[in-house]
Amino acid sequence: MSWHLFAVFFASTFFISATPGPNMLLAFQYGMNYGVKRTLWTLAGLSLGLFVLLLSTLLGLDVISRQSPWLLTIIKAVGAAYLIYLGISSWRDAGDGSLMSDAREMSEEVAADYPDTMSSVTDKKTPQPRSLSSAAVRVSPSNTTLFRTGVWVSLSNPKAILFFAAFFPKFINFSAPLWPQYVLLTIGLFLSETIWQIVYTLGGKKLASWLDVGNRLAWLNRGCGVIFIIIAAALLAEVINSFMV
Repeated sequence: MSWHLFAVFFASTFFISATPGPNMLLAFQYGMNYGVKRTLWTLAGLSLGLFVLLLSTLLGLDVISRQSPWLLTIIKAVGAAYLIYLGISSWRDAGDGSLMSDAREMSEEVAADYPDTMSSVTDKKTPQPRSLSSAAVRVSPSNTTLFRTGVWVSLSNPKAILFFAAFFPKFINFSAPLWPQYVLLTIGLFLSETIWQIVYTLGGKKLASWLDVGNRLAWLNRGCGVIFIIIAAALLAEVINSFMV
């Protein structure tokens, strides 16, 4: 992988990671509820879950590229169609809701799906959650629970595998050694995700206030939609070229 291609990949993932998906919303809400230091446990869990999904995708692409190259072409074509769908959806749904309301909904879903995040033992030394609007929260969960919640929230998004499978082939040269490229892609993705998780945790409230002004959040989502469609067009061009060779 050339450094130019890696720069394009990193810029794309950095911009896409800025959008408030499930991981970012959890980091945002927990940062406000439990403080930055304790939310680092959740960020570690989110990173572990993301790594498992990413490794599964890369291993699958590696096996397919070596044993069934023709299937890789199909994956590129289907992936391009999926990215076009994501692009159109991101553009059309860009104005729905706000970051604050989305974060509250995310907290309610986590509280419902993972009730053990609500500890039953009072710890007076831990700060009390301030903004979870689901069932009454009396105490802060343990560090282990925060970590486990991050892992499961990350793993509970199977669409991430579809996205990786659709997104990554554009940036991989399957005729060159794959694992050095996989390492670079992993570093780039994790760097993007980690930076934005920390931003949402540290300054989530200010960021939410800024994004909720006017159409800023809508235009962020529309920008991601444009990126999806551009990458999809590049993938389709590769598929067409493979049939013409």
